[in-house]
Amino acid sequence: MKILLAVDGSPYTKKMLAYLVTHEATMSESVEYTALTVCPEVPPRARKALGKAMVDQYYAEECDKVLSPVMKFLKKHEMNVNSVSKVGQAGETIAKIAEAGKYDLVIMGTHGVGALNKLVMGSVSTKVLAQCSVPVMLIR
Repeated sequence: MKILLAVDGSPYTKKMLAYLVTHEATMSESVEYTALTVCPEVPPRARKALGKAMVDQYYAEECDKVLSPVMKFLKKHEMNVNSVSKVGQAGETIAKIAEAGKYDLVIMGTHGVGALNKLVMGSVSTKVLAQCSVPVMLIR
């Protein structure tokens, strides 16, 4: 089984990871885990002003801030996990990676915002659910 763990470094990611390591069904040795974080794109004008090297360094640092503690936590719990970082819109990117990688399940924490906030701003988890045919487990 292949499981994609969508992580963003928030307290909701921490809740999701805590859930993951405390439930035997998700801790099987036959499961292949991939932790994915998606860094928002730097606006085009800023990219042009900063230059490619500086923007690439920024992306690497931001993604490492999220993935490093996640990987450390999961390795502490003896989970073999790959990590992937991408740049783009979080919901769309998570859905595309889940589909392209032929994952069996996506697990992600959810902020649980209200209906009005979803209507105005949208939600990463809502976008993943809408755009992904892979089953999604939301941990709140």
